[in-house]
Amino acid sequence: MNADMEEQEDELLAFQSIFDSEEFVRDESKSAGEIRVSVELPSEFIVALKEGKQYELSFLPPLLLSFELPEDYPSSSPPSFTLTCSWLTHTQLSALSAQLTDLYRATAGAVVLFSWVQFLKEDALRFLDIHTLLELPSDEHSTHSTDSQGAVALIQNTSNDSHHIAQASDVREAEQTLQTSEFKLLIYNATQKQKAFATTVFDCGVCFMGWLGSDCVQLSECGHIFCQACLAEFCKLQITEGNIRAVTCPEADCSATPTPAQVKRLVGEELFSRYDRLLLQSTLDCMADVVYCPRRTCGSAVIVEKSSTAALCSVCRFAFCVTCKKTYHGTVLCVSVCVSEGLRALLDDYASGSNKRQSLLESRYGQSRMQNTMEDLLSESWIDSNSKYCPHCFCRIEKNRGCNMMTCSQCGQSFCWACLSRLGNDSGRHFFDTPCSLHQYD
Repeated sequence: MNADMEEQEDELLAFQSIFDSEEFVRDESKSAGEIRVSVELPSEFIVALKEGKQYELSFLPPLLLSFELPEDYPSSSPPSFTLTCSWLTHTQLSALSAQLTDLYRATAGAVVLFSWVQFLKEDALRFLDIHTLLELPSDEHSTHSTDSQGAVALIQNTSNDSHHIAQASDVREAEQTLQTSEFKLLIYNATQKQKAFATTVFDCGVCFMGWLGSDCVQLSECGHIFCQACLAEFCKLQITEGNIRAVTCPEADCSATPTPAQVKRLVGEELFSRYDRLLLQSTLDCMADVVYCPRRTCGSAVIVEKSSTAALCSVCRFAFCVTCKKTYHGTVLCVSVCVSEGLRALLDDYASGSNKRQSLLESRYGQSRMQNTMEDLLSESWIDSNSKYCPHCFCRIEKNRGCNMMTCSQCGQSFCWACLSRLGNDSGRHFFDTPCSLHQYD
């Protein structure tokens, strides 16, 4: 084996030890191979499409350097190579190819493949005067390549094209299908970001221990990172207790929420079903135009018109009155309204009557019915006297202490307890510009 062959073998063995199988593939039948070079991008790198769309990317598909080493390389001849890329123009690839040839000449007969890779990875964009903005080639359905003589090959991605250039015939079929489309660029960028995240160590915001990204979850809304164990335990606790509105970022003062897919992976199928059901229930409860079918065997959500008291359940087809929750009775006043005075008189008679009078009423209407009705009336009376409706979701709210600036625990709406006005960001101004008092209410 002569000196050139020994240097070639040493160079290829070094490449096999430095790069993994996705980056370098050697052709064992000859001194040849393929190297995929991922170009380093500066921060806030923008890719502009011809339609005017722009995306900030951290990774671009790699350049493919296919090479074959002649017998007199490196002493006398440079490698024969093909440079292929989907997001550079013919002119840009020709310039890079010429620079690779110049780099070989500058080495004075030394091995050059590693220098080529370093140049393409670290200096290619700067050499092409591309800094923070890349405008994609206009032909979005082709993969461009140049050979070592500087001839530009255009590989069309159409099945009936018979004009493939011979210099690019050794490019693998997978590279021929690579197109400069926004879909493939975004997919590649997302895949590489996930790989980089999985191999990076992060401090969990709950247990403050270092974890590989593969064992962590990053919330997309806020970017906060937690280990899977801590975030899973946090979410499971909130869902088990039915406090699904608290399934948020554990970071203090952060209201971001994990995606449904993240919640499902963290808590499992069974708890996620409960979470999904309670989240839907909570959302419906916050909607002023939603009531529930009063049938105990149904209970489905029903959307009602604000101008009507009629509702029709789409599941069991039960038509009912929104006010009294009984069978719809047209424009006639609700039965509960008509008999309320008589019922209250009867219950007052029962409550204030002697034992003999109570026994008489119980024998006439039933003991359990009288006692249960009395309890219901007292409960409703207490609720009416001690609670108000939220002006946003109409949920009953009790105020047992504190000032008149209230926050609904159901929908989160801030409002004034005195006049039930909704309060915005500048809520304190309401209590200075209106007759409402912040701390007292008559």
